Amino acid sequence: MVLALPFSPLIGTVLALTAIERVAQRARSDWWINLQAWALLLFTGIAVHWPFELPASPSLIDGAALPFWIGFPAFLIVSDLGEYLFHRAQHRIPLLWAMHSLHHSDPDMSALTTQRHYWADPLIKKVTIWAATALIIAPTPEIAGATGLASLWSFVTHSRLRIDIGRWSWLINTPAYHRRHHSSLPEHYDSNFAAIFPIFDVICGSYYRPDGFPPTGLARAPQNMAELIAWPLYYSQTGETPAQAEAITA
Repeated sequence: MVLALPFSPLIGTVLALTAIERVAQRARSDWWINLQAWALLLFTGIAVHWPFELPASPSLIDGAALPFWIGFPAFLIVSDLGEYLFHRAQHRIPLLWAMHSLHHSDPDMSALTTQRHYWADPLIKKVTIWAATALIIAPTPEIAGATGLASLWSFVTHSRLRIDIGRWSWLINTPAYHRRHHSSLPEHYDSNFAAIFPIFDVICGSYYRPDGFPPTGLARAPQNMAELIAWPLYYSQTGETPAQAEAITA
């Protein structure tokens, strides 16, 4: 969803959060690798993802038949459930983890980590969870646009801002909630997969209240564009499972 946003709100959000992070906390940052990963996502989005269109198919619910105040939250919840299920799969299926490990390899998660994804991830999502979401409810342009704007929240949840709503953390994802998911401490592994709504973690038993401001990162991180392009091959050389990878960095 973030890839389809106009640049003005997207860049504005990133610049604002990055500036706040720099003032609030000076820490190690993999900002140059993050920017390269983002550029690679944008390039492949134009060259591969956007021209690849799935054939139109009927949806269970027509978003155009619903008032916006019902259609938008319905589509947001369905799409967020898809993101949650795909995220769980990324931590279970070795090939998906080899790609997703790029996102977890940032030595100090920040707002720029948000777009530190392997370039093939959006294409896989397009033919799986995004296609499945469209089969359930067809969004109008207004609903799709509002959902894209809502996805900007992911830049906040990946930021270094120490936002923690404690016992209310089951209501919405926050930086403290998501940092536990990226934690390199073994006791935090396999928790807090939600993108926006932690209620899916609650239902599936993966919900845990935030626990401080733990370190992030894996034993190996990409060093250049070549490694970003072929990251699963580089990472697979370690032979690590998700659990082993996090245990090594503890």
